[in-house]
Amino acid sequence: MTTKRCAWLYWNKAPSEEYVHYHDEEWGVPVHDDRRLFEFLILEGAQAGLSWETILKKRDNYRKAYDRFDPVKVAKYSQAKQQKLLQNEGIVRNRLKVAASVGNAKAFLAVQKEFGSFDAYIWAFVGGRTIQNKWKTLKDIPATTKESDAMSKDLKKRGFKFVGSTICYAFMQAVGMVNDHTTDCFRYKALKKG
Repeated sequence: MTTKRCAWLYWNKAPSEEYVHYHDEEWGVPVHDDRRLFEFLILEGAQAGLSWETILKKRDNYRKAYDRFDPVKVAKYSQAKQQKLLQNEGIVRNRLKVAASVGNAKAFLAVQKEFGSFDAYIWAFVGGRTIQNKWKTLKDIPATTKESDAMSKDLKKRGFKFVGSTICYAFMQAVGMVNDHTTDCFRYKALKKG
């Protein structure tokens, strides 16, 4: 018997082993570590207009290029360092996205200072608990929700960039703020218990 997974894995073709592993082990698993939350925030912004599989293939390159997503280091990136990043073929070389990642690191540190952790701040948008959805098919899953709208509005007010409501909702899905595995996916029940 084959393992039933979310249909988004198969949009274009047979998924890579890496993509299947991401779906099975990471997507939708609650993240409460600030550095990992920062990583997802930067990667989701980088993904705008691209496929997540493209970003996933570049993730190790991002980790090297971005000092393993240390927000303190990223916040201090000079223009010269940003220029160097734009020459790095292992990441998305988009001037606005690179500049936004540095600005977002500064805003991230400000949030940590105000709330004690980015985790405490970001999870407040879902009351500190994963929203357990019950989507039967991909077409049932929304691109945005009132929670992602509120998150986007507040992040923008705090100076974050590349944080539109759709990007925020993708972030929420990735870090387990919502369980958006379809109900026929083997991960749905496992994450619902957790």
